[in-house]
Amino acid sequence: MKLVKVLNIKGALLDEYQLENYLEKIASDHILEDKSEKETYPIPRLKENFEFITKTYDLLNRDLKLGINIHPAGEWLLDNYYIIEEACKSIEKELPLNKYRKFMGISTGAYSGFARIYVLATEIIAYTDSKIDSKTLKNLLNAYQRKKTLDMEEIWNIGIFLQIAIIENIRNICEKIYSAQIQKYRVENILERLVEYKSKNEIKFKINGENKNRIIEAGQIKYPFIEYMSYRLKRYGKRAYAYLEILEEQVMKMGTTVSDVIKKEHFDIAVRKVSIGNCIKSIKQIQRINFLEIFEEINGVEEILKKDPANVYEKMDYKTKAYYREKIKQISQKTKISELYITNKALEIAKKEKNDLVKKHIGYYLIDDGIEQLYKELQARKKIRLKKSTKAKLYIFINVIITLLLSLSISYLIYIKTNITVAIITFLLVFIPTSEISIQIINYILNKIVKPSILPKMDYQRRCNKRKYHYDNNSYNC
Repeated sequence: MKLVKVLNIKGALLDEYQLENYLEKIASDHILEDKSEKETYPIPRLKENFEFITKTYDLLNRDLKLGINIHPAGEWLLDNYYIIEEACKSIEKELPLNKYRKFMGISTGAYSGFARIYVLATEIIAYTDSKIDSKTLKNLLNAYQRKKTLDMEEIWNIGIFLQIAIIENIRNICEKIYSAQIQKYRVENILERLVEYKSKNEIKFKINGENKNRIIEAGQIKYPFIEYMSYRLKRYGKRAYAYLEILEEQVMKMGTTVSDVIKKEHFDIAVRKVSIGNCIKSIKQIQRINFLEIFEEINGVEEILKKDPANVYEKMDYKTKAYYREKIKQISQKTKISELYITNKALEIAKKEKNDLVKKHIGYYLIDDGIEQLYKELQARKKIRLKKSTKAKLYIFINVIITLLLSLSISYLIYIKTNITVAIITFLLVFIPTSEISIQIINYILNKIVKPSILPKMDYQRRCNKRKYHYDNNSYNC
């Protein structure tokens, strides 16, 4: 059994221009394959991250009740834990394994097997310190697409992977918070025993059982321990002076001073506080981003569809546009031809039509009879498609056959018990009711095996919402 791979990209903060150049470079370097590997599926890691975040949240609540100072970054976690919880539940629901595996994967290098959009989202988060907004996201995706095109499904789901990467960052910050809180608890225990001279029964910060295990996890003396010990000893005044000297001496043996440790720790605290603040704000921001607007602005397929020679596509409603794009995606998956090439080819065919307005519409070659011509231009095989008249005849024929079989079966049973005359009368009486039963059976089967197709519609509501009334020959136009 293969181990689950974890994607955790570390990066320095870059400005937007530097990051755009970087994304262009990695786009050029990406060598892709049709599918992502199941070992790179991010949900198991997401669950693990959320468990650790919850563990840190519980520890912070305990320390708050005990009166231990809370790490400033921990305050963000205490106030916004529910946002992280909701995000994790939503991601888990929206990203099943079969959906993840359909994303384009990276075939070589350190990120081999990972979904390309997962890697891209993690790179963006790593080099922006988890600070994302709609405008920045648009610019960065456009930068990547200057070298390689993202498919429609990737653009539409970028928000999920951005949140996965952000939650990975929150987990990394929580590891620092957790360690710092354990060190503070350890300091309080030492102070109670050595400075306040409390008996075992009086000690509030006991080290036993779970607390002992946590302190062992936290390891040896660390900067949070030194910073917090120095802070607490100074509050005791003269009676803790000897212990403060011992602390200074031990720190000097490490090749530094307490003053330097405090400066470094305070800097680290400030960085963690800003980082987790960015993470929480970005999760909220991503949940509010209008991804349809981003999708329509940066998706190459959408730009080509808008060039519809019949000037109809742009006036259609959202569901119809989504239906057209879904058809392009399906053709791409069947033929292994890029979505952009397919859409361009449909546009080329539509432009050749001069007279027939229906055939001039790009959608005719995606969802109507023109699809046969599109497949021919793509030099790809298409499954035999029955004509509408043939489908109608087949429907009627099957209905008649089933009706006859049901009617004859009932008549035969009557004939066995009575005579031929009663059987014939029964046949005539049950023929119409059985035809209704037959229709219900056929419709039920068709509903299970045939995918429904929507009726293309224009979006008149959106157009009229934007109207400006003006007088024209004593009338007004929309």
